[in-house]
Amino acid sequence: MTVTGIVLAGGAAKRFGGDKLAEPIDGISLLDRASLALAGLVDDVIVVVAPGQPPRPGQAGQPGVIRYVHDPEPFGGPLAGLRTGLGAAPDGTVLVVGGDMPFLEPAVLARLIEAAPAALADVAGILRPLPCALDRASALIAADELLAAGERRLRTLLVRLDATALAWTTWQADDPDARTLVDIDERADLDRTKRDSDLSTGVSRGGGRSAGEEADRQEQR
Repeated sequence: MTVTGIVLAGGAAKRFGGDKLAEPIDGISLLDRASLALAGLVDDVIVVVAPGQPPRPGQAGQPGVIRYVHDPEPFGGPLAGLRTGLGAAPDGTVLVVGGDMPFLEPAVLARLIEAAPAALADVAGILRPLPCALDRASALIAADELLAAGERRLRTLLVRLDATALAWTTWQADDPDARTLVDIDERADLDRTKRDSDLSTGVSRGGGRSAGEEADRQEQR
């Protein structure tokens, strides 16, 4: 079975106010951390970037083949970005992650691949759109249909594909703090990861939105 990694990295990052994917955690950029998590799980990696964006230098230890593909329109939303990646991927399973997800746990990602089509449910039982694993052929057909109807949300695609929601209890042992679900939308999120190891479910201690909720926002991917 061919498994292709798709990293969504074409968002505008308006809320962050800069090139967040180049921001380092422990000396490794957000984008490199996401790509490194796929090593050993996928045959190659497709990084979806905005139109005109040049490839970024990689980090040692990343999967051997990394291809950059460009969205046909700037900041068209996560579903459009995924469609671009699907168009460049071979048939088989695709493992989809956000380029701003710095704590992806490979063991959890392996569970998604085994259960595809699948995504993770958080502690509250809510299905999170990223990361997810899908059948490329089925996802491509569904994505085209949804985009033609004006849909932009990844969550809608998962519902259309009847994706399995892996309950928290099935992957908790691999990632007790649910760090796989953490993404970086604002500088405050990045600052929090550097000072606060308690990132369970991706929720700030102040009770703000969960880090995964912004995955459906068009400007974030």
